[in-house]
Amino acid sequence: MTSPIPAPSAAEYALVRGDAALTDRSDRTRLTVTGPQAAESLAGLVTSDVMALQPGHGQYAAALTPKGKVIADPRIFRRADGGFLVDVAPAAAIGLVAMMRKYVNPRLARVEDVSASLACVGVVGPHARQVVAHALACLPAAFDLLPPYAHDEVSFDGSGVMVARTPDYGVDALDCFVDASRAGALREALVAAGAAPVAATALEVLRIEAGRPAWGADMDEETLAQEAGLDTLDAISYTKGCYTGQEVVARVHFRGHVNRVLRGLSAATLDLGDAQVFSADAAVGMVRSRAVSPRLGPVALAMMRREVDPGTAVTVRFASGDVSATVVALPFPA
Repeated sequence: MTSPIPAPSAAEYALVRGDAALTDRSDRTRLTVTGPQAAESLAGLVTSDVMALQPGHGQYAAALTPKGKVIADPRIFRRADGGFLVDVAPAAAIGLVAMMRKYVNPRLARVEDVSASLACVGVVGPHARQVVAHALACLPAAFDLLPPYAHDEVSFDGSGVMVARTPDYGVDALDCFVDASRAGALREALVAAGAAPVAATALEVLRIEAGRPAWGADMDEETLAQEAGLDTLDAISYTKGCYTGQEVVARVHFRGHVNRVLRGLSAATLDLGDAQVFSADAAVGMVRSRAVSPRLGPVALAMMRREVDPGTAVTVRFASGDVSATVVALPFPA
């Protein structure tokens, strides 16, 4: 359960939805995985098809417990040298690192935490490509055809920058991985090219509107991968080889369904404190991430019974009283 995210200013919200906003993503943990069996080692830990990744491409993935519950949701990038860069939100980093230490044989693959030496600076918004291209003195076309999580290496001020296209906020965005010693200079160049810094609250509102779950808020080690909608976000391959938790994921996909799923909620207000969702006097879910969208008003992600369809009128029950709400299919309307 999380507290509501403070409403961003209308100007910041307009910036991330209509122009280009600068954000520092260096709070995420960054790991490199190298060695003769780096791909095989990663493939056995995550739901995505790491073995199919070509250099310059990437994937969203999940690391699971043997019971199919989500430990972490990393992004995996295959570098030009054949090694991998793996990055993950700070809340999920402890579980992912512990899993790697337990299962990755250091004689076959080396896992190194490069968070201190490699920074990540993001530009979010429809004009992200133009701004990043201007700052790095290259053509926007260098990024135009990049599919999600694909990346290109660009030179900047004597250093290399790995520019990855990322869909984390439901709008166009580029993450720039750069040597930490050059991160300040890159930020200055991006600001000079037109990217304005915004508070994290504006980006969190976009994340909720896009229906993208955050580990520790919308999913945790008690959440099945399909409950969090990771299958709809292309984080799961149903044709790859074995990995931890695969049996549960496959059984849900081929033989049944999950009993609860992540849905959106739209309401006139969202109070503080824990909130349970009711339909016809029956408890059907719990509210997770919440925010006030300048465009949509109070919105939330909620883990709800699968049979509660979008469009259903529900009641959100707080300690201070009840609020009427409507279930919304994710992502929220653009």
